[in-house]
Amino acid sequence: MTPLNRRTLSVAAACLTLISASACGADEENAASADSMTVENCGIDVTVEAPPERVYAAYQPAIEIAHALGISDRLIETAFLDAQVLPEYADAQEQVPYVEKLPSREALLATGPDFILSGYNNVFTEDGAGDESFGTRASLTRLGIQSWILSPLCPSADGLSDEAIDPATVSVETIYDDLRDLGALFDVEERAEEVIADQQQRIAAVDQVLAGADRPSVAIVLLDEGGGIRVAGGIDFGTRIIAQAGGVNAFADLVERRHVAIDLEELIRRDPDVILTSTCCDASYTRQDGAEEAQTIVQNPALAGLSAVQNGAVHPFLFADRAAGVRIAHAIELLASLLHPDLAIQDETGQDGGE
Repeated sequence: MTPLNRRTLSVAAACLTLISASACGADEENAASADSMTVENCGIDVTVEAPPERVYAAYQPAIEIAHALGISDRLIETAFLDAQVLPEYADAQEQVPYVEKLPSREALLATGPDFILSGYNNVFTEDGAGDESFGTRASLTRLGIQSWILSPLCPSADGLSDEAIDPATVSVETIYDDLRDLGALFDVEERAEEVIADQQQRIAAVDQVLAGADRPSVAIVLLDEGGGIRVAGGIDFGTRIIAQAGGVNAFADLVERRHVAIDLEELIRRDPDVILTSTCCDASYTRQDGAEEAQTIVQNPALAGLSAVQNGAVHPFLFADRAAGVRIAHAIELLASLLHPDLAIQDETGQDGGE
């Protein structure tokens, strides 16, 4: 697979004195690109002539990354939050336009973006994969609009959903790569490094507390309309959150999709120690909004014998908190405190952790 986030700088050809003047005749044509920058993202070269100034951010991870990098003033519109933004970004988010639903391609283009930052790839698929589609990234590039998809969810090709991704990309390190590359593109490298350092320090602190602790099995359960259930499989970023929080995804072996439909018998057979909800999607949601889903699981007679139910370990959890983005430290702190309530683990964001 093509390496992700490989940074390349486009440098104008140097005209040395030993080269004839005619060899340098392309100077004027290349002058405009002398200061351009190209960074690879999900196998696509993203080139900017100058730091983007009109950024459209779609989905929670992208919106929060924009705020974390300090480019809130460049956001022309934000769309589709899964939950409340982290407290440190609340004021910034109030200052930018927000729409609940993703815009159509036409409505997006009407906002005049020069860059689209997306937390998930559904907006770049041929058919929208259930969401509005902005069109493929290649089609947007032809209009002069660069784009970015968070690298832990790179699709196998432009135009495909992020359901079909390489498990090797599902890594905390790829988030750091994104932050560094976006920091370079937006000319905020110092801020990007500060964000990375904060995440690394907080995650390292959790690692230290969890040293030698048992690793309970965890299932992230999505309740579908009609009574069906799905679970987060191995290629979902929730698997990394669980691992960093001192647990093991009970369904990590299922890697054909991020979300895999199963029957109750399979959930019973695997008997996870802990069950998390995946509450979504409204800009007002906190963990407390997942309480009803948790109760639905607890009160299902067929699941009464599950270890998680028996031990009171069915917890409300937000879809936003298992996303690949700058919530990772918060999510790891929070989940570690749920999986290991006997250990002193602090969520430094102050985000609502109530059941």
